[in-house]
Amino acid sequence: MKLIFATHNRNKAFEIQKLLPEEFNILTLDDINIHDEIPENEQTIEGNSAFKAKFIFNKFELNCFADDTGLEIEELNGNPGVHSARYAGEEKNPDANMNLVLTELAGLENRNARFKTVITLILDGEQYIFEGIVNGRIIDEKRGANGFGYDPIFIPENEIRTFAEMDLTEKNKFSHRARALEKMIEFLTK
Repeated sequence: MKLIFATHNRNKAFEIQKLLPEEFNILTLDDINIHDEIPENEQTIEGNSAFKAKFIFNKFELNCFADDTGLEIEELNGNPGVHSARYAGEEKNPDANMNLVLTELAGLENRNARFKTVITLILDGEQYIFEGIVNGRIIDEKRGANGFGYDPIFIPENEIRTFAEMDLTEKNKFSHRARALEKMIEFLTK
């Protein structure tokens, strides 16, 4: 089954394809020749996820899904949250985003955080929502070279390594995206 994934992010598509059974084939927006960004103007992670999926389904009437992820930091009142990709500016620079978070948390003891992913699947015109959350904490400096986004500064609960210090298989044991995707896969394969 072909599923359009409403993203240009090949890293995310690669992570998800590795988790799906072989009968599923993920196509990104680039694969179907959509090179424009889908707006992310909603006020919630759930809203952005649903908007992107509906945008693709309404345009192509193809089975599709979209995700949105946010890093929610307790001490920062849930920020960067829905603004995670653009926290330090519209250029979506991961290093600038991490640097801003580290600056805002400097000297603070409470570094509790969580990653939240919401996947919206539109299958044969029906919409389904799947959520994955992983709790953890923000460390004082970047560590690791794998992953993307905030992975170098986030350590999941019951771990001593950042997501960026784990390979993809290890990360997927904890990952918010993997947890949401597991729920979607269970739904698709029952």
